[in-house]
Amino acid sequence: MKQEIAEDSLENPDTLTKYKSASDIAHKVLEKIKKKCIEGALILDLCREGDMLIKEEVAKIFKDKKIAKGIAFPTCIAPNEIGTYFCPLASDPESCKVLQKGDLVKISLGVQIDGFAGLLGDTIIIGKQDIEGRKADLLMATYLASEAAIRLIKPGHTNWEVTEAIDKITSSFGCKPCEGTLTYQHGKNVINGKKQIVLNPNENQRKQFDTYTFETNEVYGVDISVSTGDGKTRRMETRATSRKVFTEIQKRFGSFPFTIRALEDEKRARMGIIECANHNLFSPYECMYEKEGEYIARFFTTIALTKNGTVKLAD
Repeated sequence: MKQEIAEDSLENPDTLTKYKSASDIAHKVLEKIKKKCIEGALILDLCREGDMLIKEEVAKIFKDKKIAKGIAFPTCIAPNEIGTYFCPLASDPESCKVLQKGDLVKISLGVQIDGFAGLLGDTIIIGKQDIEGRKADLLMATYLASEAAIRLIKPGHTNWEVTEAIDKITSSFGCKPCEGTLTYQHGKNVINGKKQIVLNPNENQRKQFDTYTFETNEVYGVDISVSTGDGKTRRMETRATSRKVFTEIQKRFGSFPFTIRALEDEKRARMGIIECANHNLFSPYECMYEKEGEYIARFFTTIALTKNGTVKLAD
């Protein structure tokens, strides 16, 4: 008797096609935004353009099917010591922040097709110049750590094996993984699934996190964030990302992350978000900072553990 394949399983060719389509668009948009990351560019404008490009690209595919498609993670552009989720609003004091020559900039975004998401992130340096010193150490440490994680996330291995390998690689360059950085299992309409890998965990996190074994037909968003400092990032004054607001969010974004900037009325949304967060309807993606003068680099790759081996969906 032939075993029935679940609709959202990687064994279903349509599922893998949707993951790949989302990831291809994410890669295309990321490359366009990277080219626009030049000295003097306004970060707010770059974030807006990234989100706009995602919407334009997803509108071109699966036209004959009534499926959800759009932004799985809003465009974030974070320079130097600023952590990953820097996505300013026009009303924020940070909205006037521009890129400077020599800035080490993290760019991340995500696309979803029918709930299957392709997320990715890259790190670049603004302006043509030789990369040396601590920036060079950091980029090499982050790249090698990311590649090691991708090799280790395969059936039969565990999350703690990845954690330990990343610690060893980054320490050899005098760098530290950002404390508590999480790699999550992905699924349909889910980018923060049950199985997780934590980087540079503190004592409490080591006690709280279970041991997970990776299996075939799983998808992971491999998030590797590394710092030249102690890796203990801190919250700053940057703002974190009523019924009308909640309804709009449910309708337009489902369970995926969003930026307040994408809502119709930013001022009303800001007030509504606070109320929703207080009632635990939403969880903010906090923008974290290293000490001034330090740098954070990040590589984010979405991978699928297929029966034929690991596939880099968004890289």
